[in-house]
Amino acid sequence: MQVLVTGATGFTGGRLAVTLAAHGHRVRAMARKGSDTSFLDGHDIEIIQGDITDQDAVDRAVAGCEKVYHIAACFRTAGHADSYYHDVNVTGTQYVLDAAKKHGCERVAHCSTIGVHGSVKQIPSDETAPYAPCDIYQRTKLDGEKLAKERQEQGQPISIFRPAGIYGPGDMRLLKLFKTIHTRRFRMVGPGKVNFHMVYIDDLVDGIILCGEKPEALGDTFILCGPDYVPLKQLASLVADAVGVKPPRGHIPLAPVYAAAVMCEALCIPLRIEPPLHRRRVGFFTKNRSFTHAKANQAIGYDPKITAAEGVRRTAQWYFDHGLLNGRSNGNNAA
Repeated sequence: MQVLVTGATGFTGGRLAVTLAAHGHRVRAMARKGSDTSFLDGHDIEIIQGDITDQDAVDRAVAGCEKVYHIAACFRTAGHADSYYHDVNVTGTQYVLDAAKKHGCERVAHCSTIGVHGSVKQIPSDETAPYAPCDIYQRTKLDGEKLAKERQEQGQPISIFRPAGIYGPGDMRLLKLFKTIHTRRFRMVGPGKVNFHMVYIDDLVDGIILCGEKPEALGDTFILCGPDYVPLKQLASLVADAVGVKPPRGHIPLAPVYAAAVMCEALCIPLRIEPPLHRRRVGFFTKNRSFTHAKANQAIGYDPKITAAEGVRRTAQWYFDHGLLNGRSNGNNAA
């Protein structure tokens, strides 16, 4: 089957593209000009240059594909104007859905985020939890998801999935957390009692493919998360154990850190500089994220295997093996 993966130069999209190729699909990867596609070499993946904000480029990439996995997004950065988030996460999604409809694609699997629920009150929460996006990334991802839902209601074959915090060997988002804990420079902001829910990359890719293949996934929305969630304080202890140091102790007050984040954004964003501290980063310490994958399990057979403890050990091992952390891992599970 000919399939397109948008966002294939990113962590999730790249792993998905390689896995689909290994399953025997003819995979097309959409990549911006100048993007590093070297990790796709040797996997018989066709590279199509183009930006998700370029309607003609999206149309060319979708043409001839039977399925589209739409992973591309602007996220985890504060150096862009709000309008850029909208261009990528909303308008880009519209272009993908328009092209898929035009070319008669049998399915689009659209990537949203658990962030559309914000900080949840019910533990654990499911797909019916109220929308409560907290920042421009989450708001624009919600707008993109709502657009996909509208198309579902109009009869376009679409499945939607909301991943939890994505991590694993190859991920660079959590490297700073591992580094600061390893060098004992980590400081918990607030008491660390809020829950954090992750999903290991291999489990997530399995879930995405189920959303792209199972008939039961069409017209529906699923949370794809790991088998467990942990309080931030416990997560820090898991990381400390994996990198071979004592768990961090103590914490610093939230209010001054948040104020500093607001100031950093005000100074840096107009200059198109990535702020060293921003509100999304502070949100890591304040938002409660606890979910269940029961619906995805019952409807499409999604069954994540990697616990937070196991995933953290594997991720730490990869960081050590690739020289991103100095020394040796305290775990014995290589990815």
